[in-house]
Amino acid sequence: MKGQVKLISAMLIFGSIGLFVKNIHLSSSEIALLRGAIGSIFLLALSFLVRQRPSFSVIKENLILLLLSGAALGFNWIFLFEAYRYTTISNSTISYYFAPIIVMVLAPFILKEKLTRIKIVSLLLAMVGLILVVNNGGGSIDGAYNHAVGIIYGLLAATLYASVILMNKFIRNLSGFETTLIQLMMASIVLAPYVYIKEGLDFSGINSQSVILILILGMVHTGVAYFLYFGAIKELKGQTIAVLSYIDPISAVIFSFLFLGEHMGALQIIGGILVLGSTFLSEKEFGLRKKDKT
Repeated sequence: MKGQVKLISAMLIFGSIGLFVKNIHLSSSEIALLRGAIGSIFLLALSFLVRQRPSFSVIKENLILLLLSGAALGFNWIFLFEAYRYTTISNSTISYYFAPIIVMVLAPFILKEKLTRIKIVSLLLAMVGLILVVNNGGGSIDGAYNHAVGIIYGLLAATLYASVILMNKFIRNLSGFETTLIQLMMASIVLAPYVYIKEGLDFSGINSQSVILILILGMVHTGVAYFLYFGAIKELKGQTIAVLSYIDPISAVIFSFLFLGEHMGALQIIGGILVLGSTFLSEKEFGLRKKDKT
């Protein structure tokens, strides 16, 4: 039960990210940079407390992959935060959850995994679901949204996150916690010059509300959430993790409705169920095959 509480808490924290990002008065790239920097500092401090620090030799061994995956993680956040600006949190979350489907499509080519019938069905369901979401954007509060652009940003974020998942498959001798810590540092290192060129790294105009929210985003939504997540996966079975992980997108939709007044049309809800259901179906099929092999 302890592991389940940790994972549920982490998923609820992740699910509330959109609420905070929408109220931070900075560009998406600035928010991503600060999230990575604050989160990495927080996790680095925790690594000393839990005595889980990666060795320099192992980091050097995986340096290229850590740098590339860290960069992908950072720009993935930028695209996701842009999605929040152009469309509802519901649309952003559903399109972002296309990442497992992208991994499933690329896995036969990169990981040499077999594309099974269940995975093909999952892909078709996800495509139908995405079409329903795109064609029934809805959820516009004041007509200021451009749902198509927001969903495209969400899919770009999903593509980058899928690349992180695939690159992580080739990282050796590092735990999930250690890998995430280094990737957050790498994301900050890569994003710093990008933000400097694009924005000038001038945070003098930030108001007190945004300062508080960005600190929460970095420490709670990044540091605490990842710490709880990696603590939970050590205690839980893969199928339990897969099922409880869906608290993230479901809570994001509920939070956006309760606190922002966003709503979803009937066809959009069906589309969201198809997208999330397709990822669950593919993960369940993988979990069953893995169980059969043990």
